[in-house]
Amino acid sequence: MCTVIILRRKGHDWPLLLAANRDEMMDRPWLPPGRHWPDRPQVIAGRDELAGGTWIGINDYGVVAAILNGHGALGPAEGYRSRGELPLEVLEHADAKAAAEALRDVNPNAYRPFNLVIADNRDAYWLSVQAADWGARADLKPLPEGVSMVTARGLNDDRSPRTRTYLPQFRRAAAPIPDSDDTAEGGNWEDWRRLMASHIHDPAEGADGAMTIVTDRGFGTVCSSFIALSSVESTAPTSIFRFAPGPPGETAFEAIDTRVIKAET
Repeated sequence: MCTVIILRRKGHDWPLLLAANRDEMMDRPWLPPGRHWPDRPQVIAGRDELAGGTWIGINDYGVVAAILNGHGALGPAEGYRSRGELPLEVLEHADAKAAAEALRDVNPNAYRPFNLVIADNRDAYWLSVQAADWGARADLKPLPEGVSMVTARGLNDDRSPRTRTYLPQFRRAAAPIPDSDDTAEGGNWEDWRRLMASHIHDPAEGADGAMTIVTDRGFGTVCSSFIALSSVESTAPTSIFRFAPGPPGETAFEAIDTRVIKAET
């Protein structure tokens, strides 16, 4: 399932804020964000131990990538490549625009349906591959200014009960202040944290309508992320990455080290 919230603010000190909940089988092994790929030393991302890819990450250039399943396409399937390799491909690039252009022509038949967020402090895109009556197709669109939500249904799509319930609430909520000293986690994300941890949903639509999912079938929200990118002109750090290695209402967010590692001379 998964959910990504994006706030874009042109001209702001923090032009890109992103929050993401990962919903997955509870027994699927993974590692928290880090530099897990020796051949990609610039990438800081969570590592899926089953397929070797990632669901969310950032690189030393300030490019962010996050991937979600498409509707009705949970989990791997024989004959398809792992969707977790796509964020790693995004994070090979120095800016979001170049990454989006490089992935625009992705083979839509090579992967199960997905939604991919590509962003930096200037540009942001949504790349979607969905099944259709005439075959799979890829669609690349810029993300609008303001608050958007991506779910398995796509961008700001009110066919998703989660989007119908929570997108208006995120749009009303106080925007996080990433560089404030308000909390030990490195900034005031309180309204967003509360919403990301919410179990509230319409019982008629099932638990999948909540932001944090709990089920009796071994599936649920396994971790959560906050990412903030500062502007080029800002004196703040280039990026802030906070990660909760469990449901966001039960697990504290920890700082992920995003300092650039300089090569030895």
